Amino acid sequence: MATFVSDSRATADYLPIADHGVIGDLRTCALVGTDGTIDWYCCPRFDSPSVFASILDARRGGRFALHPEEPITSKQLYFPDTNILITRFFTAGGVAEVQDFMPIMGDVREVERHRLVRRVVCTRGSVPFVVEVAPRFDYGREQHKLRFEGGHAIFEGESLTLALSATVQLDQSDQDVTARFVLREGETAPFVLDRLTSSTVPRVCPTREAEMLFRQTVQFWRSWLAQSRYTGRWREVVHRSALVLKLLTYAPTGAIVAAATTSLPEKFGGERNWDYRHTWLRDAAFSVYALLRLGFTQEAQAFMGWLGDRLRDHRGPGAEPLQIMYGIDGRADLPESELTHLQGYRGSAPVRIGNSAAAQRQLDIYGELIDSVYLYNKYGEPIGIDLWDDLTRTVDWLCEHWDQADEGIWETRGGPKHFTYTRVLSWVAIERAIRIARQRGLPANEPHWARQRDAIYRQVLSNGWSGERQAFVQHYEDDVLDASLLIMPLVKFVAPTDSRWLATLDAISSDLVSDSLVYRYDPDASPDGLRGHEGTMSLCSFWYVEALARAGRVEDARLVFDKMLTYANHLGLYSEQIGATGEQLGNFPQAFTHLALISAAYNLDRALK
Repeated sequence: MATFVSDSRATADYLPIADHGVIGDLRTCALVGTDGTIDWYCCPRFDSPSVFASILDARRGGRFALHPEEPITSKQLYFPDTNILITRFFTAGGVAEVQDFMPIMGDVREVERHRLVRRVVCTRGSVPFVVEVAPRFDYGREQHKLRFEGGHAIFEGESLTLALSATVQLDQSDQDVTARFVLREGETAPFVLDRLTSSTVPRVCPTREAEMLFRQTVQFWRSWLAQSRYTGRWREVVHRSALVLKLLTYAPTGAIVAAATTSLPEKFGGERNWDYRHTWLRDAAFSVYALLRLGFTQEAQAFMGWLGDRLRDHRGPGAEPLQIMYGIDGRADLPESELTHLQGYRGSAPVRIGNSAAAQRQLDIYGELIDSVYLYNKYGEPIGIDLWDDLTRTVDWLCEHWDQADEGIWETRGGPKHFTYTRVLSWVAIERAIRIARQRGLPANEPHWARQRDAIYRQVLSNGWSGERQAFVQHYEDDVLDASLLIMPLVKFVAPTDSRWLATLDAISSDLVSDSLVYRYDPDASPDGLRGHEGTMSLCSFWYVEALARAGRVEDARLVFDKMLTYANHLGLYSEQIGATGEQLGNFPQAFTHLALISAAYNLDRALK
């Protein structure tokens, strides 16, 4: 558990990215720091403008601070098998904790409240607390007015209205709310922040109701997790990763966001800051794969419905069947812009919303998608004929377009290339479609598909292999290595003990692996159109574990896996990357990392048996 020591939170300070936990209600989420501050919260959806964003600008972003009014040491933990976060404070006068959660509302009339509950409980002695609720609507661009009505503090902006209720006295400070109170052993004080709409009026949340919501939320998460079939060596970390993936799921559509945040930097002071609050088809498909492995079929079913809707969207004559990412509601237009009034995490500007990479061509997405459909058809439920007809049209299109350059899995901004990873996943798309057709006896142009599948395979062996490097390489135009190729044996493109693959594994181990940490590629050798370097990619580190295990290097794989577990934060959460001094970098928590952890643990378990 992380430890935080402070007299108060200075306005110019930023906690490490890793010093946060995440809570949510399957529609949006919030980050809670080890100092008791909610410094990231968007309402009512993951991709909505922020209400609290002090993680991106300590002065202008807004916060919900709640902590003892004296020097503290703090620790965080999750209530077992749930996404309820506990921040415990140790003071000279006693011990208290804040229990943060967002109830999963079953009543459709209450869903739109997005209740954010903060229960303060004193467990020993006596502890004085201070509260500051300072929302900054629309990323700090929208003014709001504060009024008190019926025991509530109501923050009213043009686009959003929130109501704060509490069992202690709330005071006004300009357009913000403050409070000071003392709790003694056994006493509790709930704070509840509700979204108000035409159908949701302000509602108090007394201590007894807060207790009821707590118990209901515990029951929801434990009932969901009980569906897991995983019984391996790493049950706790695998289940925490599953809880993260569920938390990043947008329940109304079944879409899965890549991460909960935007613009947390891949390098401090650099420009590699992106908005990850959208649904990448690649990330979502891999998430479905990981959840299916554990026995969670409902999430896969919901995503298949979302995917079917995207395949039926009309994109115009000559357009690709799909784009690489969508909004969680399925919208295709994700314009990218910069919020120049925000300084960025620790001064790491720009802060971006939207993502122009949505317009990129990345042909590998069809491989990840159809592989997830294949697995769902095998381990979930047989797919329907409507989805199959959509997929056959997609495979027919891919058969005519696979031999084109694209921007690749890493969304480089240095121009299209003939990426080996793209070709491998194009092969996967056609190969898995053929499997589905044969297993189910479904109509398909199998002879044509098989010819294109084999042509891709031969091309990769010819153009993707470098005799000089004795390895498969990033793209056909150069001899650069790329950790994405660790997936080749995982998707059964090559045998895990094939001589060419073992040589590639050795080359990646030599050039891209730093102890247990794996770099995506070397931007000096392969410019990606962006300035600066970045940390190691945790996704690739877990792929490396799986590749080692499949190659028979099981003890090496286990050591790398155990080392990777030490880079998780105090709650078992990961961002996208690990920096040079071991710090977490990039958006947080990251679905890609957690789904790769699940897959690595599952397959390493199997190899050890």
